[in-house]
Amino acid sequence: MMQNVHLAPKADEDDLYSGYNDYNPTFDTEDLENDTAFQQAVRTSHGRRPPITAKIPGTSASRPLATGFGSKTALASSMGRPMTGAIQDGVARPLTAVHAAGYTKAALRGSVFDPLGQARGPAPPLEMKNEDTPEEKIRQLEKKVNELVEESCIANSCGDLKLVLFNLASQYSANEMYAEALNTYQVIVKNKMFSNGGRLKVNMANIYLKQRNYSKAIKFYRMALDQIPSVHKEMRIKIMQNIGVAFIKTGQYTDGISSFEHIMSTSPNLKAGFNLILCYFAIGDREQMKKAFQKLITVPLEIDYDDKYISPNDDPHTNLLIEAIKNDQLRQMERERKGMAEKYIMTAAKLIAPAIETSFAIGYDWCVEVVKASHYVELANDLEINKAITYLRQKDFYQAVETLKMFEKKDSRVKSAAATNLSFLYYLENEFAQATNYADLAVNSDRYNPSALTNKGNTVFANGDYEKAAEFYKEALRNDSSCTEALYNIGLTYKKLNRIDEALDCFLKLQAILRNSAQVLYQIASLYEIMEDPNQAIEWLMQLISVVPTDSHALSKLGELYDNEGDKSQAFQYYYESYRYFPSNIEVIEWLGAYYIDTQFCEKAIQYFERAALIQPTQVKWQLMVASCYRRSGNYQKALDTYKEIHRKFPENVECLRFLVRLCTDMGLKEVQEYVTKLKRVEKLKEIREQRVKSGRDGSARSRREGSGSGDSGGSAKGERLSAKLRALPGTNEPYESSSNKEIDASYVDPLGPQTERPKTAARKRMDEDEFADEELGEDLLPE
Repeated sequence: MMQNVHLAPKADEDDLYSGYNDYNPTFDTEDLENDTAFQQAVRTSHGRRPPITAKIPGTSASRPLATGFGSKTALASSMGRPMTGAIQDGVARPLTAVHAAGYTKAALRGSVFDPLGQARGPAPPLEMKNEDTPEEKIRQLEKKVNELVEESCIANSCGDLKLVLFNLASQYSANEMYAEALNTYQVIVKNKMFSNGGRLKVNMANIYLKQRNYSKAIKFYRMALDQIPSVHKEMRIKIMQNIGVAFIKTGQYTDGISSFEHIMSTSPNLKAGFNLILCYFAIGDREQMKKAFQKLITVPLEIDYDDKYISPNDDPHTNLLIEAIKNDQLRQMERERKGMAEKYIMTAAKLIAPAIETSFAIGYDWCVEVVKASHYVELANDLEINKAITYLRQKDFYQAVETLKMFEKKDSRVKSAAATNLSFLYYLENEFAQATNYADLAVNSDRYNPSALTNKGNTVFANGDYEKAAEFYKEALRNDSSCTEALYNIGLTYKKLNRIDEALDCFLKLQAILRNSAQVLYQIASLYEIMEDPNQAIEWLMQLISVVPTDSHALSKLGELYDNEGDKSQAFQYYYESYRYFPSNIEVIEWLGAYYIDTQFCEKAIQYFERAALIQPTQVKWQLMVASCYRRSGNYQKALDTYKEIHRKFPENVECLRFLVRLCTDMGLKEVQEYVTKLKRVEKLKEIREQRVKSGRDGSARSRREGSGSGDSGGSAKGERLSAKLRALPGTNEPYESSSNKEIDASYVDPLGPQTERPKTAARKRMDEDEFADEELGEDLLPE
């Protein structure tokens, strides 16, 4: 009787669902087809439970729950099949609907039955959509496109095809599908019911203008001008302006002048006035250029001037109102219009000043006088400064300085600008005292002028006070954080002060502003080289040559870095590229010659040493290297001729005479005796000079000891200079040896050094060729 009763263990007394995972084979559904009782119950009502009536209390009262707290007695059906929730072989079936119905462990402890979670309160408010995200922007555009499509569909359903076609043509034009746009516009224009065909022809003319079909553009502009009524004055003016621009594009300046003159007489504006000046400048009409310039500066801007934004009293309400409108959209538009007017006037003055008079100075003076008589008075000073800059472009520094000096008594802003330019001019001419004076004047006139502070820092930098120069550069950056000149100079200052990390920071910041600045990239590479980081230096130099691929110095620097890293092939590539772009760099020529000698290609090294001899014809070492290359390559006759030519140019060169003696001896020539005699004479002369120099030094030392060095100071100095000259000659202070190991003083591997034996290609073993270093020249071969 107790076999079907399960007592929960103490450890699991809180677990209501223990035993639910146990498997009872009674509930296996695979054999239901063979279960006759189940099949009969399916086909008939056999085994169905009787309905529950009101007389019978709930089933839960008459039979126990299949839980761990009640008895678990198996209730079989009339056919012997266990009922739902019953116990079979001591295993309870899990109640699968307990949790979903709200029956939880917490419910047994007195919590409220709330299956829908209504006791948690209202839902939190929805988050606001972020309209700045790309997804949201795309969603809004898609919504707008759908609305336009719907409007087109509605217009199409109403029979208003013109609106649909107009939208289609506009989209074709926006996507640069000009042929389709023109065809669509033609369909609309041909419809006689459409009354605004003139405006659409303006769109068609604009498309032709973009296609550079200027004749058709002019034709459609004129057709539009004929169809648009005169009440639309502003539109007609814009169309005429487009016609004038199209005439300028085709070179028909006379027709363009007529269009712009009509505009300037009807409704003058800045663009038409400037284009009119361009047309007169193109045909070279001086008088009409002057008249057009006068018309340009009289164009009304229709803006309020700065007096409007100055409070007349201390009324707080008025001050608050002025502060509110000082930088509103209307004020910004006024500033933009005024800046555009000043740009047009300045550009026109610089354009016509050299053309309206016999000299540009007289033309500038005329423009300045005209501007002074207009409401653009402040532009007169800017024109004067531009005049000085024009003198600089013509390399007339005296006139530029004189022009700028005229501003010393003007207002502080103009004075500061002029003094800044003067300081820079004197700095370029290495007149640092004058540069310092004008830099001080510029700073005192306008302490917030970053260019003046930068110039002041430059003058202090030139005097060697790097710390103070850095302070001026920092002040310039505080006044204007976009002053790249100050940032570059402060990087150079830190580099001078050996504050490499700070200098690197400055140049990296500058590189973020000026992405393709070759100077900044080179400075960063140079700093990494100082920090002994060749890989970073090479990387920045690679960026540099991507900006300036023909910079020979950057290419040679890359070759030097690769050479230091031991990568000779890459070094040769960049040195050779540097030589191609600048074949006069002695260091590059020397490295290439040494490279070919190291790789046993002496014939190729000859052309580089010959070029070095052309660049420095007074340096005997290049010509000796050429002769040495001929000798090493086996061309002894050419080597002998080269040595003879060297001897003719430098008859006292001992090294050349020694090789001449050796070559003539080996070749059995009769000139050997002549060169031996010359060699002895030159060596004897050398010894005499050395004795004189030595005696001159001894005499100078004695005179200094005796306190009477004034008499021999000149001779001593001369002797020392002569000694230095003699020491500079290759091999003049060594005894004569007929050895090819004799090295000529050079900064790279000496081409006269020991020669590496080339691989033998012949089958027969040959004797080693006789080299100059193999034997000494016997004393019996020299004359008595």
